[in-house]
Amino acid sequence: MLSERVSRVCIVVLEEVEEDEPSPSPPPPQTKSSPERRSHPVCRKAATHQDKPSLLRAIFNVDPEEVRSLILKKEDVNVQDNEKRTPLHAAAYLGDAEIIELLILSGARVNAKDNKWLTPLHRAVASCSEDAVAVLLKHSADVNARDKNWQTPLHVAASNKAVRCAEALVPLLSNVNVSDRAGRTALHHAAFSGHVEMVKLLLSRGANINAFDKKDRRAIHWGAYMGHLEVVKLLVASGAEVDCKDKKAYTPLHAAASSGMSSTVHYLLSLGVNVNEVNAYGNTPLHLACYNGQDVVVGELIQAGAKVNQENERGFSPLHFASSSRQGALCQELLLTHGAHINMQSKDNRTPLHMAATHGRFSCSQALIQNGADIDCEDKNRNTALHIAARQGHELIITALIKHGANSARRGVHGMFPLHLAALSGFSDCCRKLLSSGFDIDTPDEIGRTCLHAAAAGGNLECLNLLLKVGADFNRKDNFGRTPLHYASANCNYQCVFALVGSGASVNVLDQRGCSPLHYAAAADTEGKCAEYLLRNGADPGVNDRQGYCAVHYASAYGRTLCLELMASKTPLDVLMETSGRDLVSDSDIRSPVSPLHLAAYHGHCGALEVLLSSLLEVDVCSPEGRTPLSLACSRGHQDCVALLLHHGASPMTRDYAHKKTAIHAAAMNGHQECLRLLMSHSQHLDVDAQDINGQTPLMLAVLNGHTECVYSLLSQGASVENQDRWGRTALHRGVVTGQEECVEALLQRGANVCVKDIQGRSPLHLASACGRVGALGALLQASSTSHAHLTDNQGYTPLHWACYNGYDSCVEVLLDQEVFKQIKGNSFSPLHCAVINDNEGVAEMLIESMGTNIINTSDSKGRTPLHAAAFSDHVECVSLLLSHGAQANVADTRLCRTPLMMAALNGQTNTVEVLVNSAKVDLTLQDAHRNTALHLACSKGHETCALLILEKISDRNLINCTNAALQTPLHVAARRGLTVVVQELLGKEASVLAVDENGENENAAGLSPPSCFTRLPLPRRLHTRAVVHAQPRRGRLLGAHPQLHDADLADGHHSSAAGHFHHADGHQPPPHQQPHLERRGVRRAASAQAQPRVLLQG
Repeated sequence: MLSERVSRVCIVVLEEVEEDEPSPSPPPPQTKSSPERRSHPVCRKAATHQDKPSLLRAIFNVDPEEVRSLILKKEDVNVQDNEKRTPLHAAAYLGDAEIIELLILSGARVNAKDNKWLTPLHRAVASCSEDAVAVLLKHSADVNARDKNWQTPLHVAASNKAVRCAEALVPLLSNVNVSDRAGRTALHHAAFSGHVEMVKLLLSRGANINAFDKKDRRAIHWGAYMGHLEVVKLLVASGAEVDCKDKKAYTPLHAAASSGMSSTVHYLLSLGVNVNEVNAYGNTPLHLACYNGQDVVVGELIQAGAKVNQENERGFSPLHFASSSRQGALCQELLLTHGAHINMQSKDNRTPLHMAATHGRFSCSQALIQNGADIDCEDKNRNTALHIAARQGHELIITALIKHGANSARRGVHGMFPLHLAALSGFSDCCRKLLSSGFDIDTPDEIGRTCLHAAAAGGNLECLNLLLKVGADFNRKDNFGRTPLHYASANCNYQCVFALVGSGASVNVLDQRGCSPLHYAAAADTEGKCAEYLLRNGADPGVNDRQGYCAVHYASAYGRTLCLELMASKTPLDVLMETSGRDLVSDSDIRSPVSPLHLAAYHGHCGALEVLLSSLLEVDVCSPEGRTPLSLACSRGHQDCVALLLHHGASPMTRDYAHKKTAIHAAAMNGHQECLRLLMSHSQHLDVDAQDINGQTPLMLAVLNGHTECVYSLLSQGASVENQDRWGRTALHRGVVTGQEECVEALLQRGANVCVKDIQGRSPLHLASACGRVGALGALLQASSTSHAHLTDNQGYTPLHWACYNGYDSCVEVLLDQEVFKQIKGNSFSPLHCAVINDNEGVAEMLIESMGTNIINTSDSKGRTPLHAAAFSDHVECVSLLLSHGAQANVADTRLCRTPLMMAALNGQTNTVEVLVNSAKVDLTLQDAHRNTALHLACSKGHETCALLILEKISDRNLINCTNAALQTPLHVAARRGLTVVVQELLGKEASVLAVDENGENENAAGLSPPSCFTRLPLPRRLHTRAVVHAQPRRGRLLGAHPQLHDADLADGHHSSAAGHFHHADGHQPPPHQQPHLERRGVRRAASAQAQPRVLLQG
């Protein structure tokens, strides 16, 4: 009795199974045992029984009296084993209600969890022990306890057919549809396990029949897959959907068909489900049945009307799947009997015969051939079934194909023959079969490679010897000039190298790139066997390829230390370099390639570098760009190589030719702090303030790229924070531009001067404000003095100007907190001008609130107010803001006497014109220096909509006929510009057609009237009969990236097309639009100054 209880399966769960749809696609679960049963035994009874505590031994001996005696002896009832299981778990597992009662009454924790979070109730339910469950429930066992798979005791009961236990549990549960980690309810488990009574119980207690798990699979999916027909019938009778789909669109019919459950398939078909329903991959139930070799189900499906030639998304038919299946022979026979197309091609042009050849299904391939399959049909890569079989090494299929007339001389992918593919894959028996068909052994593919090339690349000695034995040419070159020995060497196939050299292959033959087999061996041979054998048989390591590189270069670039040692043992490397065309160590010719030292250092091959340094005398050899191996190693962060080079005397102060950078520049610029530390610790006379051609120090480059650790290291070595580059910029300038706040703090702690200016007079404060670096700006302000001298640049702009122009609210707020920025004047083109001309409304409002409304009407040196600037740029929100704070709309500048309205009209700023004429008390009678009104200016540039907006507000006939300095009325100007609608509107407002201008230089020496101006222009096809006042506004053109505030100065009536610039007070440009020239000039150039070693070798 005890042995039966111990051997009982304890816990059964549904485990999650990954279901990737392979090609071709399988059924939802991968195998019939998935989800599989998993047990959690409490003990291993045999060898370990005597090792257990005496209480556990008494429990497993089912001896209540012994248990009671041990409890009285104060035996710990909550003792845990190495899996955290208590004596109560063991008693529950055995289902002994009396012992369970004893333990609980003695203090055993009823809801104790082991390391899988299983409680004694889980164990008791798994053992189907009703009495044990009753005792545990009586003592308040948690019916909702979950294990690590989130399964409750009800899940376990459903899996183990513990119906009576489930009946005890269900009344205590608030929800029988609780799901486990995979989203499965107890009904899923019951259906999977085929427990009809359990299914009935759960359904009667409210279980959701259509509940789905995380893959949208319902109980009927699992019941159908496992072939539990009675469960499926019960579910259907209870309302389960028979055509429901999971996330991959599998139906219950798909599930049953994939696992070969013919009775379930028959039942589902009798319910009228769609036999040709496809899943997410386009596979029907017939596809899945064929793939899994379920011939009985295949017959059932075909009889029910399944389409035997249905294609899935990749174009595969059921015959493709059957031909590739291990058990697909009978399925294939059924399909062919019922009219399956034997030569149907998939989207990649593969036929069922291709599939059989791919998977090595000999019987399937024979059946296809006998039923008339096209033997030489090609797939998209031009491969026939013979090519596929040769590549996969299926000798029997090759024999059958050749016997039935397959063409062994047919070209496939890259023009290769089946023999190429067999030799490349190393199938010697297949090679023999193909050779027996009379194939010419030296026939090349499209790239000129023979079968011997393929065998040498594949590395199978038996194939190679077979081809050599039948007379293959071992010195035959392909289109790139490579012999089979090149391929064997490149792929490190030592035995093939041995056989080819032994057969007489030349070891020094060069391909089109000038590479010998030793070049390729030196690049690829990690063990050195091929290189050693080639050297022993006369390979010359001093031969250069067309780029000037010998085998030593290749070995150095790829870090093949053994190959380097072998070559050095034959000939000293310094001698080898001298005899390989030219002295690569000391030759400074710009056309010469880099040395092996450079290659090893750049790629970080410390072992190769050590071999080279032991033979080469010059450690500071320069590349064509002047870079030393140490500089390259520092730029790449190879600290082992840096340490080795310094140990051999490499100088960190050697400069390159183009940018005059040292190794310390390279390490700092790329943030390799450990390399920097090595440089500083190995050199007593290291100049940490060395400047490159642009005056940049390592500290500047480290700050620029935000390498904080390098900055700290350099500062600790005494690097100067006051050095300036050729543009006058310090490391602090760079730190604030890039926003490296840690670097800025470090520089300020070292006493960096906040007031230092570059050649444009800009201090770090200016650049921080211009770039919106509020954190750095705050740090600078704390460290700066209250002096006004450093707050203006060469153009008179303060940091506040810059911040306002670029719209950095946070910087403006920080600056306005400093009283000095409210007092300093600077350029008369004020911060408010800068804000509104770039449409920074929020900044403008902040300025007005902080500095008062008296700044609203401040003028620059040309008398222009902020309203002029906003009107010029057509920033309506800013215009409205200024007007709401009392901006004077009729103030004129001092140069051309133009008001904001005139400026907007001249530039066609329709939105601003509309706001000014409707919302402000603008004086339309005002005239500029050339006596042009706003209407004149709008017409002079052809801005019809602006002119109509102004005309709408004019009723005075005198203003309509007002003349400018050239005695031209608006009608003159509009007529000359061909503004038809404006002319009509002017005429409607009684504009004089008899007014004569002052044009005395025409051929008649007489003035021109408006009609004569109009007749000079070609009439449009159709004149509008009504004036369009509120036409679609046309914005004036936006200006370039630099804030040169362009304006159009209508000089006079004689030269109405003349245009000037909206210059600033001092004639200089305002702050740049985005960032200062720091990044556009020296800094970016410095960042890109790192020389990139040229690419030497291609695979």
